Amino acid sequence: MSVRAACHYSGHSLLHAPLLTFLCCLSHCCNNAAAPPLQSVLVHQLSRHSTQNPFRKNRGRVQRVAFHPLKPFFFVATQNAVRIYNLAKQALAKKLLGGSGVVSCMALHPSGDHVIVGSEDKRLAWYDLDLSTSPYKALRYHAYAVRGAAFHSTYPLFASSSDDGTAHVFHGRVYADLMTNPLIVPVKILRGHKVVDSVGVLDCCFHPTQPWLFTAGADGDVLLFSN
Repeated sequence: MSVRAACHYSGHSLLHAPLLTFLCCLSHCCNNAAAPPLQSVLVHQLSRHSTQNPFRKNRGRVQRVAFHPLKPFFFVATQNAVRIYNLAKQALAKKLLGGSGVVSCMALHPSGDHVIVGSEDKRLAWYDLDLSTSPYKALRYHAYAVRGAAFHSTYPLFASSSDDGTAHVFHGRVYADLMTNPLIVPVKILRGHKVVDSVGVLDCCFHPTQPWLFTAGADGDVLLFSN
């Protein structure tokens, strides 16, 4: 069993209460009939100590989940698409269209209006949710599959990590003027991990206040890159 978690603290949710959600990827069959099915997305409401399984028919292996920071939207990335659900209406709001590669990771901009999606075809796709359900820009800087993606919560930075053993840091500035496209500029390539059995940097995340990037590799190391 592998578990990923995402939290929503603002209260903009299905029942207007703090939510904690767990993505449970079960790799084996369970004999307990009451247990959640394979590849379940479980939403836990902390205030009422209750658990829901709102997505009983996941279309493909669930890779990542995320809450919108301001609106009652919930993002579910499967291997073939990213679906955005409106929790207030309990309905599918939008489906992001991608390429032919298997989706491997996803990160949501602090504004909630932009999403980056990494895939096994070496691409990192930037989506402007106010513009289209197709990628605004596809970045092809990695030599192998993209495994991790992250936005910084305060700085105009985002990053990706890959099986090529590197992490790439980009400057990504978005503007309040909807007529102005996001500015995306490559900043630096970070190296330090060893590739083990064709697997490189599994994931990356930024420090919440400092311009620091943490990376986790298949070599068993967690590295901190600072300015």
